[in-house]
Amino acid sequence: MLDFTITPITTLKAAHAIAGSLGSPSKMPGKSYGLPAARADWVPGICKDMGIPVPSSYGCPVGAKLADVPGTTCSACYATRANYRYSSVQKAQAKRASGLFNPQWIEAMVYLINHKVDSAVPFFRWHDSGDLLGLWHLENIAMVAQMTPTVHHWIPTREAKTVQAFLEKYGDFPPNLTVRVSATKVDSAPPTVYGITSTVHKDMPAFGNTCPAPTQKNACGDCRACWSRTVPNVSYHIH
Repeated sequence: MLDFTITPITTLKAAHAIAGSLGSPSKMPGKSYGLPAARADWVPGICKDMGIPVPSSYGCPVGAKLADVPGTTCSACYATRANYRYSSVQKAQAKRASGLFNPQWIEAMVYLINHKVDSAVPFFRWHDSGDLLGLWHLENIAMVAQMTPTVHHWIPTREAKTVQAFLEKYGDFPPNLTVRVSATKVDSAPPTVYGITSTVHKDMPAFGNTCPAPTQKNACGDCRACWSRTVPNVSYHIH
């Protein structure tokens, strides 16, 4: 168990002011929380325009390096295209990136999840864009999961060293938090740093559980494999 002293957040307005808003992905259950991705060079300008602090770090630490490497899963990052280029999305991501460094971010996220995640659909996806910024970030997310035990949390990440550092320090994640270390290359085998992983396939057969979304209108449907710690690997067709 992680130790943390709570300073209560009592209104949605206060929680939003600190952590920003939650996303509502139409193709998967529950809520989500997205941050700027690897090429998010627009963050400082938007933060200044919105009158909020420019975050000291943002984007994807490993993903930023992989973005320029052909054949990697980040070389054609979906989080830098399509709807992610809308001004409203960029403003929401910049707000969240700034809020990560607020000392009440954990309390704000707990309040948002408790009040915005439907108990009938208790699933939360971290980082549909963006990634972990360091051990402190993963520790904060783990604390949020620990304090929202009825919600199933899932984080896909390429920050294998951060995951390894957390495990060395704490031994394991809260039971309702599924952390999937993602392969860095298309058609490569699952990473070995941790036993819960994800891969991307294109020309080679999928490893383990295959994401069914491409065969069901790009939606999760009733599949919840990504959130399940009993599913060792989920393989996604490249998109």
